Amino acid sequence: MRCVKISQYVKGPQELTVTTEPTPQPHAEKYLIRIHAAGTNFFDLLQIQGKYQHQPPLPWISGAEFAGVILATPTDSKKTGSSVVGSFDGTISTQTGHRFKVGDRVFGSSQGAYATHILAPESSLLPIPEGWSFEDAAGLYVTMPTAYGGLLVRGETKPSEWVLIHAGAGGVGLSAVLVAKAIGATVIATAGTERKRQICLDYGADYVIDYKQKDWPQKVIEICKKNRTGNGQAGVDVVYDPVGMIDPSIKCITWNGRLVVIGFAGGNIEKLALNRVLLKNISIVGLHWGRYAVMENETLHSTWKGIFEMVNKGQIRGITYTDKQYIGLASLPAALTALGGRDTWGKVAITIPDDEEHVKSKL
Repeated sequence: MRCVKISQYVKGPQELTVTTEPTPQPHAEKYLIRIHAAGTNFFDLLQIQGKYQHQPPLPWISGAEFAGVILATPTDSKKTGSSVVGSFDGTISTQTGHRFKVGDRVFGSSQGAYATHILAPESSLLPIPEGWSFEDAAGLYVTMPTAYGGLLVRGETKPSEWVLIHAGAGGVGLSAVLVAKAIGATVIATAGTERKRQICLDYGADYVIDYKQKDWPQKVIEICKKNRTGNGQAGVDVVYDPVGMIDPSIKCITWNGRLVVIGFAGGNIEKLALNRVLLKNISIVGLHWGRYAVMENETLHSTWKGIFEMVNKGQIRGITYTDKQYIGLASLPAALTALGGRDTWGKVAITIPDDEEHVKSKL
């Protein structure tokens, strides 16, 4: 198989190389999958440099999100245990035995996605929605449950409420726009360029703001004063923040508001004056979605059930970055560089074509 193997840490994606390694063989407990698209993530950039909180022992294959086709099911016919399985008719259940068969289209997450083949356990796989491309599905597994979990599980967002979504054109931001609109909330999205603000509007945001302007909290207040009906509150009910903008967001949140900490893409871990939390009667909660599989597995079931229902209703769609295509593993350095430089929107996906295994050149 062809893959991007990390034998030693690199300074950046430009140093990555494509290698040929033995193709994985059918496994007793895992599915063998031919990958057709892989999703990129910011943590991939950290991991290849040895800077991420979870570092596999060297050597390892980079990438964590993928979509492809089942080539072989687990070979152990005595497989026991249970796993999350779902269908896009809005149902989800726990079953034993093999959920998928050869030829099924699946998406999921497992170490080693920047490759033509991968072995993955059933618990990390879900069926690709009908009509979805491999590229769109490859960006679904991490971002969409983060958005759903942040807004509905932790933020307890209600249909009548107003939501401020920071970095609204990014992967987790754009997913949050879709989820918030699916439940009927009003969305104000922030983004740093005109192109990204337009993307937010294209995906359903009601209002957009340039967060680079120092007075953006006041602009949020002005939008709410002018357009909120009923109580006329000067601010939003929920803030969804993957950047690290909780402190200034407190200025434009209402009484009983909730601020959800998703991450620190801006590079700054904030320190807050808690008197303002008290005075506005607000809540600040965090979301560590990756820990739910260990600490609160039942929430995985309900979250994916909710996502599947939204997909089935046509409320959730792919957020693949389309301004430029990245085809073949040789395009990975350019894709990761663009992602790291904040030059993209949505989810950047790498297409891994059928002839990838016959490519002999390096990156």
